[in-house]
Amino acid sequence: MDSVFTITPRFSVKMLEKALRLYTPSLSEKPMADFLADKCDDLGFEDIHTDEVGNIIAMKGSGSPKVLLCGHMDTVPGKIKVRKEGNYLYGRGASDAKAPLMAMLFAAATIQNNNGTIMFVGAVDEEGNAIGVKNLVTKKLDIDYAIFGEPSGLKQVTIAYKGRIAINLKVDVGNSAHASAPWLSKNAIEESLIFTRDLRKVLEEGQDKKNKGMMLTVALTEIKGGTSHNIIPQQCDAIMDIRIPVDMNCKMVEEKIANSVQEVSKKRQVEAFYSILDETEPFEAPHNSPLVRAFTLGVMDVEHTRPTLIRKTGTGDMNIIGTQLKVPVVTYGPGDPHSSHTIDEKVSIDEYLRSIEVLKHTLQHLKRLHDKKKK
Repeated sequence: MDSVFTITPRFSVKMLEKALRLYTPSLSEKPMADFLADKCDDLGFEDIHTDEVGNIIAMKGSGSPKVLLCGHMDTVPGKIKVRKEGNYLYGRGASDAKAPLMAMLFAAATIQNNNGTIMFVGAVDEEGNAIGVKNLVTKKLDIDYAIFGEPSGLKQVTIAYKGRIAINLKVDVGNSAHASAPWLSKNAIEESLIFTRDLRKVLEEGQDKKNKGMMLTVALTEIKGGTSHNIIPQQCDAIMDIRIPVDMNCKMVEEKIANSVQEVSKKRQVEAFYSILDETEPFEAPHNSPLVRAFTLGVMDVEHTRPTLIRKTGTGDMNIIGTQLKVPVVTYGPGDPHSSHTIDEKVSIDEYLRSIEVLKHTLQHLKRLHDKKKK
C-alpha cells in the first residue's frame, strides 16, 4: 500500500480515535500491539514483531542515522468515553501517551529508503515498572538517537529528566514500652521523623539560588510503624523519594545519605540502616547534538518560533536509554501533561496533526545534520 496516499489528516485522527477506544492499562496492552502491528503492515514497515515482554517493534527506511521512536501503549487505569468536542479528542491515553505514539508512527511512515532507519517501538508498562524499556535496553540497540513520545506541547522539547533514588530507612530503638509510661523507651516513629527531617536538611541545603529543574528534592512518601494503639513502637520504616538534578549523580547523593544516617544514628543513639529500592541516573541531551538542533528547526518550520528546551522534575524512560546507550535522547509529543491521568484527559486535534509535521521535518533535518557531522 502506498503509505503517502493513506496518511491524510482525516485518516490520522480516525486512527487515533480507534487507538483510544482500546482500553490498555499497564500489562494489558495486547489489543494496542495488535492494532499497531496491523497499521505498520499497511504503512509499509518491515520486520514487525513483538518481543518477549510485549513491546511492538517495526522498522522503516534504510541507511543512517538510526533513530529509535518510542512511545508507550499502556495508560493508567480508568475508562473515559471517547468523544470529539470542538477541536478536542477525549479518551484515556489521549494525552499520555497515545497521541504522541500515533504521531510518531505517522511521521515514521513517511521515511523513504536511504533517508535514515527508524526503529518504531510501542512499549509496555511505562506507567508501571517500565519492563518494556528495561527489556529494550538489554538488546544493546544499534541506534544513533532516540525520541520518546510524551505530552510536551508543540513548542516544548524535553531535553532532561532528573534521576531518582528511593530508600527505605529502618529505625530500631531497641525496646518498647506501654503507652502509659512513654518515658521508658524511645519512640521509633518520632525518631524516624527526626531522621527524615535531618536527612532532608542535609541533602537540600545550599540550593536557594537554583530553579526547580536543577534542585535536589527529598519527599517522605510512606511511613510504617507501631504494632498496637497502646504500645510505644520499637521499629519504624520510612520511604523517601529523592530526585537528582543533571549536575549530580546517584553516587554523590548516596555518600551524603550514608554519612547523614550514620551521624544522626550516633547523635540520637538509635540504630538505623537504609536500603536502596530504586536508582536511576539523571540524564540530559547535549544541546548542540544534531537531535536537539533538528528539533529546534523542525518546530521552527511548522510553528515559526523556537521551541523551549525544558528540564523536567520527574524521571522517565529516556533516563534509562540515555544513560545505558550513551546517545542523545529527547522527549516530545502533542498534549498537555497536566491533562494526563485526569478524568477529562484530552488532546487538541490541531496540535496532534501539527506534531506529526514537526516530527517529519525533524527527521529530515536530522538526516542532513547527522551526515554533515560525519564528514
